[in-house]
Amino acid sequence: MLLSSTEENYLKAIYKISERTGEQNSSTNGIAAELGTSAASVTDMIRKLSEKGLIHYEKYRGVSLSKDGMKFALQLIRKHRIWEVFLHDSLHFSWDEIHDMAEQLEHVRSDELINRLEAFLGFPKFDPHGDPIPNQNGSFTYRAQTALSNVKTKGVEISVLGVRTADPDFLRHLDTLGIRPGASFTVSGYTHFDKSLELRNSDQKVIRLGFELTKEILVKQNP
Repeated sequence: MLLSSTEENYLKAIYKISERTGEQNSSTNGIAAELGTSAASVTDMIRKLSEKGLIHYEKYRGVSLSKDGMKFALQLIRKHRIWEVFLHDSLHFSWDEIHDMAEQLEHVRSDELINRLEAFLGFPKFDPHGDPIPNQNGSFTYRAQTALSNVKTKGVEISVLGVRTADPDFLRHLDTLGIRPGASFTVSGYTHFDKSLELRNSDQKVIRLGFELTKEILVKQNP
């Protein structure tokens, strides 16, 4: 079955909403917000995707992916994240530049190209933003991680694993703070009133972060 790039984007959006919320079903308003389109356009596309057997729709309960829809969504996510690795690691684009480029490249039809690109890159498990890359069978490599906002104990050492958003302004701001995957810090303070956090880097510089920022950063606690 050949899908248009718009149909593929809808399937990916439904998957990403479910991934982010932990809920199986996605609302039409949620899909519209994810894609920046109208609820009427979403309703029309839901009908088309349902007729192709790619989604399940229940009135008042929302939309979920069928087995075939899930397969298409994972293929698209796989392509997107492998392209991000290539753009970042091989072509040396910064991590705030690669998302929009990968959005275009992910619609390349050739699975063989993606498989060879994956092998060329050394079979990466995660993209530059820290998101897991599904393999050819749609399986992910998972790791223990938590939002930085959940780490509140002074003296705890953490390493950055990734971020929850690829917003370019957000990523550029993190760059100015030296916060990116692989960077390590020690928690030097936590304020209960506003949930702000203080981190100390290897140069002993203290960085103060607000709650809205820390909840978007994924980390692991170092032993």
